[in-house]
Amino acid sequence: MKAGFVNIFGKPNAGKSTLLNALVGEKLAIVSPKVQTTRHRIKGILTTDDYQIILSDTPGIISETRYKLHDRMMGAVKSALEDADVGVLLVDVQDNLEENDALFSALKLRVPCVLVLNKVDKAKKETLEAALEFFKDKPYAKRIVTLSALTQNGVPALLEAVAALLPEGEPFFAEDELTDLPEKFFVAELVREKIFQYLQDEIPYEATVVVQEFKHKSSLIKIGAIIVVQRESQKAIILGEGGKMIKRIGSEARTEIEKFLQSKVFLELFVKVRPKWRENDLLLREYGY
Repeated sequence: MKAGFVNIFGKPNAGKSTLLNALVGEKLAIVSPKVQTTRHRIKGILTTDDYQIILSDTPGIISETRYKLHDRMMGAVKSALEDADVGVLLVDVQDNLEENDALFSALKLRVPCVLVLNKVDKAKKETLEAALEFFKDKPYAKRIVTLSALTQNGVPALLEAVAALLPEGEPFFAEDELTDLPEKFFVAELVREKIFQYLQDEIPYEATVVVQEFKHKSSLIKIGAIIVVQRESQKAIILGEGGKMIKRIGSEARTEIEKFLQSKVFLELFVKVRPKWRENDLLLREYGY
């Protein structure tokens, strides 16, 4: 039996969350076209007869932090660097290769790594060939795999490459466990995903979601959550004219939450203004960062 922590690193928007979901076969990490959608380290557990892989999606690595929230996000990356048994270094095949090389070299990982060229379904043949040539002799790239996390083409090859590098050992989790995070975490994330989906510019980055009520009733789960923003003008936008926007967010989030929890859900959303919450250590802790 092999078992170990396999942590995914890369620039914002490389496709880390999509890859995590593809590898575990469940939607654990929210996805949006916007950079820095992922704020937490999210673990997914994949167990077979031969191995147990504890996968971690991490926030996209940024060189300059602007808020204490960014510091907490990069702290999640640091913890993933420290406990990795195998690293997955994810590159958008059409991205700047030199920038990715500098990033991976700076990580100074001391464990074997699989370099993954992602989004190959959208790349020209010569682009893929150039990327393979660029990375083939890099010391951090023990193996190179090409795939599309979105279509899942190439995912089995990545699992095979990762499993070959895992240390021998007993499983860390029961075989039916999918993650080590509570249901409330994923509920908040699914609401936040809809904020990223429907609201533009700065609002998604200045908002967070806190689940304050999570009660199992006889026929459904009752959930109460607060959307926290920084300004009154943002609250007005999230509410929308006549409450239309918050109703849309709530309705679509509820559908996703019901799929995830496999239960009927009553979801109630509120909006609160907390100025500069991204800079407030006390509020960051309260909100789970």
